[in-house]
Order: sequence, then C-alpha cells, then structure tokens
Amino acid sequence: MQGKLIIVTAPSGAGKTTVVKHLLKEIPSLAFSVSATTRKKRDNEIDGKDYYFLSEEEFKLKIESGAFIEWEEVYPGKFYGTLQSEITRLWDADKNIIFDIDVKGALNLKNKFPEKTLSLFIEPPSLEILNERLTNRNTETPETLKTRIARVTYELTFNNHFDFTLVNLDLDSTLEKATSIVNNFLP
Repeated sequence: MQGKLIIVTAPSGAGKTTVVKHLLKEIPSLAFSVSATTRKKRDNEIDGKDYYFLSEEEFKLKIESGAFIEWEEVYPGKFYGTLQSEITRLWDADKNIIFDIDVKGALNLKNKFPEKTLSLFIEPPSLEILNERLTNRNTETPETLKTRIARVTYELTFNNHFDFTLVNLDLDSTLEKATSIVNNFLP
C-alpha cells in the first residue's frame, strides 16, 4: 500500500518536532520517517530513531547512487535528506508517513507526491520568541545561532507554499489544530 504523507516543516525552533511527536501519539496510522543527516549526534539522540547519522562522504555516495528522494545542504557541510528506502519501509508496513523536515526538503517532497501529501508549516509567533527558544536550547554557539536566525528569516518567506500555516503562539491550540487537520486528511 502507498499511504499518505504528512509533512511538518518550520524554521528551527518553531515547534515542528513537538507537533510531530504529538501527532504520532494521537494518530496510530502514522509512522515517523527518519531522515539522514551529516550533523553531529546530540547526547539525547539515537541513530536510526532520531536520524540516520552519516559522514559527509557516506551522504554524498548515497546522493550519487540515487538513494535519496530529496536532500539538501542546509548549512555548509550539514546535509539532510529522506532516503527512498525509508519511505518504502514505512509503506510496506501499511503506514501513513509523517516527516519532520526543513522547508526546502518539504517543498521537494510535496512536489514529488502532490496528490498524497498534506503539508503543515509551523510558524513562530515572532523572531524574538524564536531567538529565545533557540537560546534556551543551549545547543548553539553565538555564531551558529546567528546563522540559524538568518536562515529562519529566509524560511519564513515560504510559508504560503504549504497547505496550512499554524502560528505556534499557544502550543495546546497548535497541537489541537494540527491533529484536526491531519485527521481530516487521512482516510
């Protein structure tokens, strides 16, 4: 069976991972698509569950072999992508697939499967609040934080390319809206 695709995208720190985790808990037919990345694994992350952590060389070899359905170099030397084998694995398990991916990856995926895809763009209430959220994560240096904020400003210009935009001002309300939208889309 080829199920449906639910794409949740947002600038870093806007709340997309929280939305995805909530939807996975609320909707049993969903399964998480594990993305591949070349970025370093954080202490709380598990290879194969949070991401497939690859070296830059491994990632580039997979690009050359056509293993990715979509990929992007999000930051210099930091690649992210969706492996075709991941989609096949989840569809073979009769699942609808949910993605937690960056904006350009989301657009690429939506363009490949336009009839099967629902896309949600999670928008932060403001750049100030987003900056505070990213700072409170304690995963960024001042330089990487500046780079992320610059990318956020760029990514926010794409919000009108998605099926729904949810401004994440109140988390409970955002989660409720996201659940309702996804339930209305799925069979």
